[in-house]
Amino acid sequence: MTSLFDVTDNADILVLQLRLTDEDPGVRRIALIELADLEEPEGLLWLVDRLAQDPTEDVRAEAARLLEAWEDEPVVEALCQALTDSSLTVQAAAAQSLSLLKSEAAGRVILPWTGHAEVNVRIAAFRALRELRFADAAGAALGALNDKDASVRREAVGVLGWLKQLDALPALARLASDDPDTEVRRAATGALGLASDSQVLPALRQALQDHAWQVREEAATTLGKVGHVDAGPALIEALSDDYWQVRLRATRSLGRLRYVPALEGLIETLGHRISNLRKEAALALGELNDRQAIAALQAAQDDGDPEVRKAVRIALSQLQ
Repeated sequence: MTSLFDVTDNADILVLQLRLTDEDPGVRRIALIELADLEEPEGLLWLVDRLAQDPTEDVRAEAARLLEAWEDEPVVEALCQALTDSSLTVQAAAAQSLSLLKSEAAGRVILPWTGHAEVNVRIAAFRALRELRFADAAGAALGALNDKDASVRREAVGVLGWLKQLDALPALARLASDDPDTEVRRAATGALGLASDSQVLPALRQALQDHAWQVREEAATTLGKVGHVDAGPALIEALSDDYWQVRLRATRSLGRLRYVPALEGLIETLGHRISNLRKEAALALGELNDRQAIAALQAAQDDGDPEVRKAVRIALSQLQ
């Protein structure tokens, strides 16, 4: 083959020539690491070449990892191509490097790959675009909400959530209610928190009744973030959920909302057997700023858990 070193006179890179073509893959891998440490643009040629051409998957994977610091468009394209590598290890390394990119130019290169035939490529492309918060990805993400693969739909929800795409709210509400995949419903429920108006409340209330506790937990959290007191009654009902994780998030959200009608339910939660729930109930009672909670909090000052006692002290300081 024609030596890639024909294009450079950099002495440090030239020294690595024999090792980068050594028969031992371990030698080639270490040489690639040393090449990347030089941080010389000329070295990109070999990193990209080894990513595409090296016969050993560990060497190709190392090249993919080492390219994470470079945002040149040919490098981004090479990483996207590596998503179709025969090795899952190489695919994973390339996906990880793509997710660390920060430039808008990288987003333009990645975007076409969201329509690739292979599911893992679509997943990696959307994941990278989510981290970039690349505005032009909104259209592709909206389309991918109908993807036949649940993991792709989940990543597309993430893109829309990070971009705070308000026009996506109806589609996200539909997924939160109807998607057959629990994790997609959970992600869509969380993404509804990008709105601060009451239009998302019906979907969130419905999600709070979902058969999967993970979705109910997310709904309880998101209702607190949206910040509407109209969510209060549904959250009070969630204080009786079969799963303590849902109760905990509902407790926290009721405190955030300063929803005084929740006083009785929060006082009852202050006596729950799970200490994390008792702690959240104490903090929420402090946030309600209702002096009717003082007696219950004083009775909890000797709780057996130091974190609960600390939360009680904080709450009492807010009320006195």
